[in-house]
Amino acid sequence: MVGTMHAWHAVERGHEVVHIEREAEARGASLRNFGQIWVSGRAGGEELETALRARELWEGIGARVPGLGFRAIGSLTPVRNELELAVAEAAVARPDAAARGYALLTADEARAVNPALRGKFEAALRCERDAAVEPRTAQLALREALLATGKYTFLPHREVREVVGEHAVRDDRGEVHGGDAVVLCTGASLSGLVREVAGEIPVRRVRLQMMQTDPLGEPLTTSVADADSFRYYPAYASGALDALNAGQAQDPTAAAHRMQLLMVQRLDGGLTIGDTHEYEHPFAFDTLEDPYEHLTRVVESFLGRPLPKIRRRWAGVYAQCVDTTRVVHRQKVRDGVWLVTGPGGRGMTCSPAVAETTANELGW
Repeated sequence: MVGTMHAWHAVERGHEVVHIEREAEARGASLRNFGQIWVSGRAGGEELETALRARELWEGIGARVPGLGFRAIGSLTPVRNELELAVAEAAVARPDAAARGYALLTADEARAVNPALRGKFEAALRCERDAAVEPRTAQLALREALLATGKYTFLPHREVREVVGEHAVRDDRGEVHGGDAVVLCTGASLSGLVREVAGEIPVRRVRLQMMQTDPLGEPLTTSVADADSFRYYPAYASGALDALNAGQAQDPTAAAHRMQLLMVQRLDGGLTIGDTHEYEHPFAFDTLEDPYEHLTRVVESFLGRPLPKIRRRWAGVYAQCVDTTRVVHRQKVRDGVWLVTGPGGRGMTCSPAVAETTANELGW
């Protein structure tokens, strides 16, 4: 999605774009995610500003490209006890709470917003600025819109192997592609070409597990998180979070797999549910059942009903910049050649604004 959004902004500004893709179509983290435009948990400052700008861009692009499936659904994070409630209260007290659309709802107010949440909880943190798109089809829809401009060429089944002088690359068929600028959006591929042109960069790979169900049979009108997301996202850092971490042990399975619940309903009614975080290399080649069982228990406790049949399970890998002061790793590696990678779990949310910033910096 990061690469596609760079193409979008270039075409929008009147340029012609050649988009080189190593597979038939993108099949990495940009498809294997929740499709969440996730403002609520972002760190204050540049990260939040980027997410809010991206949210604005997503809505505008979604109005022009209906196939994105953009929905301004917001999110709810139900809390079950005083320790979790205190973290939600601290979030609502943040100076940037209004920008995020934070509000603290009673359980009855939360159920009025999302009637599918029939389980037991005490209150819920709402974020009105959160939204969703369809991750499996968004890039296809954007590509169709780009192709219709006549300024966009998509070259699948090609891998960039070499940067040739300034403003050009050679692919694995030996063909050279030149232009006014080259932007390498390499996703989680951090060796080979990346190491050659940029050396070691402050970006790591992260693996996650997710799943998707059959249709729920009723609307899930918001995305849903659980209080473990407080432990994971920087927006919730506070004395109240310290007290939660000290006073309430995380479920052993959730702790072992660095888990949180995030859940979004797809347009077909199914639920996308996750996720785990694995940082140690080499990554496992298989998926583990314990995390899925934990997620099922948590979801069923919020819904107050059994989860529909699991239709799909998968793992994905994304690139994450380890410098927490930066939203993405953006590096000029040659004259006219830029590397942009490492949005780390923020790629779907922030890619329109990340690409816009690149376009501005390059003077497109």
